[in-house]
Amino acid sequence: MILETEKVVESKLTEKKQQLSKERRALFIRRIWSNKMVVIGGSIIFLISLIALIAPFITQFTPVELVATNRLQSPSATHWFGTDNFGRDIFSRVVYGARVSLAVGLSVALITAVFGMFIGLHAAYFRTLDHVLMRIADGLMAFPSILLAIAIMAVLGPKPINVVIALVIVETPVVARIIRSAALVIKEQTFVEAAKAQGAKAWRIIWSHIAPNVISPLIVQITYVFSISMIIEASLSFLGAGIPAPAPSWGNILYDGKSVIHNAWWMTVFPGLFLLLAVLGSNLLGDGIRDLLDPHANKAKK
Repeated sequence: MILETEKVVESKLTEKKQQLSKERRALFIRRIWSNKMVVIGGSIIFLISLIALIAPFITQFTPVELVATNRLQSPSATHWFGTDNFGRDIFSRVVYGARVSLAVGLSVALITAVFGMFIGLHAAYFRTLDHVLMRIADGLMAFPSILLAIAIMAVLGPKPINVVIALVIVETPVVARIIRSAALVIKEQTFVEAAKAQGAKAWRIIWSHIAPNVISPLIVQITYVFSISMIIEASLSFLGAGIPAPAPSWGNILYDGKSVIHNAWWMTVFPGLFLLLAVLGSNLLGDGIRDLLDPHANKAKK
């Protein structure tokens, strides 16, 4: 009889936990949909990513196809965004260029998140290591981002993988400093002191107790790294130090259009508009995620 009663109680507790879990998920989803910045920013990034993904199915021309007789044609039913000074279809180049920019931005954001978190957590926990790592970070951050990226690209050469490497070197110190700042606060909390008192090893404290509590600022920061990486990649390609021609990139499309901007405005307007929307969407998404993950920020605004 007692065993049957215990089983009934356990089943009711399990059902209650499942119900609470569903309610929490439903509440979180409602919070996401009620946050306009997350919805708008996420929708913009999703649409641009979808366009880049289905590029072969929505374009009539390849991005490197040269047709000399079609030079500098204005937007039409055949060439939706017009053609460039080599007769290439701008729509195809912009859509395929979105693949490059999004791939670079996402790669840099993910790699920077891993390196920045690793460096920031260990710098916060080990004081001696902190002095060494943060002085290196300070030295890298002393240079303007674009100048440091250009210098690195001058050494490595203009290749897509080198663009990612350069941007990771540029952005990792910023992420590491933010993670370090958050980890220093968490490090002084009671539960961390309790773990130390119980004899927990350093790596366990760092990755089991401190790391989960710095995920929120990390997620917010990588959205900004994503947008900044797209801007710097476009700047490098515009200056001839990024994605080498004839591969499509928003930056080198803008470079091709600057010499004919008065006669062929579409060569600069459309890639510039896509870059603007991608950066705007990423920044809105980052701000929205920050508001979702930081309830104190919402209270301050109210």
